[in-house]
Amino acid sequence: MRKKHHHKKKPSFVKKWSAKLHLWFGLSVGLIIFIVSLSGTIYVFKNEIQNVLRKDAIYVKAETITQKPISIEVLKEKVSLKIHEQFPVASVEIPLDKNKSYEFLYYEKDKKAWNYFDEVKINKLVYVNPYNGEILGVYNEKYDIFPILKSIHWSLLLKTDWGKYVVGIPVVLFVIMLITGIILWWPKNKNARKGRLSFDWKNVKTWKRKNYDLHNILGFYVSFIALLLSLSGIYFSFPWVKNTFNLALSGASELPKEKEIKSQDSLSTKNNSVFDLVSQETRKLYPTSSSFRIPLNGKNKKGKELKNIPVTVYGEEVKFAIRYQVVFDKYSGKLLSDKPHHRLNNAEKYAHANYDIHTGSYFGILGKIIWFIAGLVCTSLPVTGFLIWLGKKKKKGIRTS
Repeated sequence: MRKKHHHKKKPSFVKKWSAKLHLWFGLSVGLIIFIVSLSGTIYVFKNEIQNVLRKDAIYVKAETITQKPISIEVLKEKVSLKIHEQFPVASVEIPLDKNKSYEFLYYEKDKKAWNYFDEVKINKLVYVNPYNGEILGVYNEKYDIFPILKSIHWSLLLKTDWGKYVVGIPVVLFVIMLITGIILWWPKNKNARKGRLSFDWKNVKTWKRKNYDLHNILGFYVSFIALLLSLSGIYFSFPWVKNTFNLALSGASELPKEKEIKSQDSLSTKNNSVFDLVSQETRKLYPTSSSFRIPLNGKNKKGKELKNIPVTVYGEEVKFAIRYQVVFDKYSGKLLSDKPHHRLNNAEKYAHANYDIHTGSYFGILGKIIWFIAGLVCTSLPVTGFLIWLGKKKKKGIRTS
């Protein structure tokens, strides 16, 4: 009597091609995903770590606090004389907390450079006591661990204009890997599904099976957060992704462009106290905000000359989602426009919130903890996935021999 042979059902067309794409993309971009995930994971708690390490520079001594701070122009000159840099001070961030110092920033980029260290000519942060002009700390951000990690995460230390695509393309492939991974994980019935939601290693002795479970189970749990992380990441890299978000949220592919405003009674010469006037007016407009940033060198981040003084007001500490844009005449300090957060359309609100969503800070400290754990799992996936492939390859080689 012949024994009946039970043949395994062949995988469906979708699962078959999902497995192939998952493998091919994993082998091709796994190393980049590992680097990007690890650097991003470490970066999550940047603010918390820096607040501890720079505590003496961030906060001023209580006995030095007076009713009125020194003029911004005077503080700027004090910084310039003390630091002796060839570049002008780019901006100042002013906190509304009287116990905190002002942050003067030197920032200049070289558009012709091809890597991070050549592209960033200077990125220096100076903490100044606004009540006596004392410099509390000078930090060369160009060589600080967190800006370097950010550059690795953003462009693998390459020029930001095109380095973002070197990271962006692998992340797009990673999105496909996450989708195919969910397809491969998803079982046909509920009973089998339960076994794929938890670790059962009582009778498991081989490291290969444990490694497979780590990749399979942890990968499933993190996949939905990883999709959010990946989509919010490529939002920065590809204009078409940003345009798709804009179209879905507000019905137009592009964000509204800011119109250039001209003051009717602008002065012909600059008022020496213009930055103080701007600061006073901003404080009146948004007294409950966290801080605001004033450009001091007359240029924007791209190096173009500013026609006015655009002030960015941050509603919450260490967050960018709640932002207000106030514009002043650069000669007289007269208020030209005020655009509060509630007047933005949905696409503009998301544009401001995307960075916080990507880093987890949008959801508070709990969000950062979850994002950190998710980042660790994403970092492990290329490693466990490669070990699964390596184990199968060796097994196949033994069978062939």
